[in-house]
Amino acid sequence: MLALKLFIVPAFLLLLTMAGKRWGPSVAGWLAGLPVVTGPILFFLASEQGPVFASRAASASLSAVLASVSFSLAYSHAAKRLPWPPSLLCGLAGWTTAALLLSRLPASPYAALGVSLTTLLLAPRLFPAARVQIASRPITTLELGCRMLAGAILTVAVTVAAGAVGQAWSGLLAVFPILGTVLAAFSHQSQGGAFAAALLRGMVAGLYSFVAFCFLLAMTLPHMGITGAFLVAVAATVAVQLVSKRLLSRRSGERPSPVREKSPTSRSQ
Repeated sequence: MLALKLFIVPAFLLLLTMAGKRWGPSVAGWLAGLPVVTGPILFFLASEQGPVFASRAASASLSAVLASVSFSLAYSHAAKRLPWPPSLLCGLAGWTTAALLLSRLPASPYAALGVSLTTLLLAPRLFPAARVQIASRPITTLELGCRMLAGAILTVAVTVAAGAVGQAWSGLLAVFPILGTVLAAFSHQSQGGAFAAALLRGMVAGLYSFVAFCFLLAMTLPHMGITGAFLVAVAATVAVQLVSKRLLSRRSGERPSPVREKSPTSRSQ
């Protein structure tokens, strides 16, 4: 299982980096909304702690959409004026504050569903307005390696922590913004705060599939078992993700046609 943890997130980060370079930050953010991190963590919890434990953790993960969006909002607004290190601190402070509040909520999948859907409906209006010109910028092998290594370290740390705490915090930590942290920090450093903000804004549209995944797991794990519940949740995730593509195209002010920038470095390559 450790090998699986170390492979999934770094591989997905590679995919998202390539998607952001080819189609822009909104598409990369939309893909980052998939439960690629939370799904395996909940699966490990179900295998090790049982379906009932994982069901309650999934309910907490569902409500933690508020914490995820709080991270994105805080980072995006800070990135308008600040470099990536203080912006990241602001984002993590936003996540922590929201997670502490959510840890006091009763473990109800219906209440969590209400919190998450309300958050996703309101969130697009709260992001700073930004238009991003997508430039073709070489991404070095070292930068890709650093992104993937950071993702692997965060995944293992969050998974270990999630297994050592109660049901509520297991679910909340399963939604710790691993992808958001790595993608936003590296994109901000290399392509500017507006690019990072657009990427985080794109994640909101992708989180609708995350909501479907967590809600169905919370409802079906105690009755269908691990295999059946995850099959149903994954199928619903794919369906909702395809539908949310329209939401992304309507709300994104960005056009994904890359602008080629010639530089002495690129010519030499």
